[in-house]
Amino acid sequence: MSKGDERIEIDGSEGEGGGQILRSALTLSLVTGRPFRLHRIRARRVKPGLLRQHLTAVRAATTIGAAEVSGDELGSTELVFTPGSVSHGDYTFAVGSAGSVTLVLQTVLWPLLLAPGRSRLTFEGGTHNPMAPPFEFIAEVFLPLLRRMGAKVDARLVRHGFYPAGGGSFVVEIEGGHPLVPLELYNRGAVLRRRARALLAHLPKSIGDRELRVVRNELGLERDEVRVVDVDSAGPGNALMVWIEAEHGTELFCAFGERRVSAEQVAARVVSEVRAHVEADAPVGPHLADQLLIPLALVGRGGYQSYALTQHTLTNMEILGRFLPVRFVVSDEGKGRSRVEAHPRE
Repeated sequence: MSKGDERIEIDGSEGEGGGQILRSALTLSLVTGRPFRLHRIRARRVKPGLLRQHLTAVRAATTIGAAEVSGDELGSTELVFTPGSVSHGDYTFAVGSAGSVTLVLQTVLWPLLLAPGRSRLTFEGGTHNPMAPPFEFIAEVFLPLLRRMGAKVDARLVRHGFYPAGGGSFVVEIEGGHPLVPLELYNRGAVLRRRARALLAHLPKSIGDRELRVVRNELGLERDEVRVVDVDSAGPGNALMVWIEAEHGTELFCAFGERRVSAEQVAARVVSEVRAHVEADAPVGPHLADQLLIPLALVGRGGYQSYALTQHTLTNMEILGRFLPVRFVVSDEGKGRSRVEAHPRE
């Protein structure tokens, strides 16, 4: 699929204008062998340019792909990336802050899955960050769908890392070189199980009890479906998570405790997302809809049904189409639902 030295020019202020543009460009550059120049990086954010988690993603991609790069420094608003050959190995990637390392994983995952070989990746930093999917989303929602597509990948949490202290860690084992098959996820099927967990680190158990009381009252969960879990972490933290396990896949919804935000307010956020998901009767939530675009684009076929597609997702579709011969078709299926399909571009 290599296009040699044909460099792709990307304006980082396009569409949603966030870090996903950078991560998608990095991973697809490694997959296709096509270099790119990204300018106006994260121009729509309060703090434009590369933050620590973005810089870690750049350096991780540079390491596994023997790439040449310029502009890889904190605050940089322009990056030029020229990929080399992807190599498997035993790697450690540390953000050095509470920046999300689940997002760093998404940058290096695809090149290593496609290239033959085995890798063991250790990620250190924020595993439970309000601006990114928590580890449980990756391990229990996203990776099972990739394994359904033929990927050989597993993840194990070592230590929780909450914002702002960070200090978390997880390990991912990848066996690359197995062909991916299309994913078609258009029906959710019956809900088989619901469960909620309030994670607490260095905080009173009463916070989790209050969160779960709201979840039980509002969503009708039984006492044995909810639990407060005390976890190890470098600093204090709280995450409330609700899983909806259905016939054709699992979804997870999460909110994080914050200063001057009550436990009841945190729970209300999760309850609202869970209700929207259940009422939509679609298998794929708004965050998972974004995560599934790259595997669909790599295969060039397949699709899913979702709802409330975000600008984040629509922007990602545009970036993927610049690297790969794929186009996404979004169809209105009524009641706020959308059918997203990947097709080879002629």
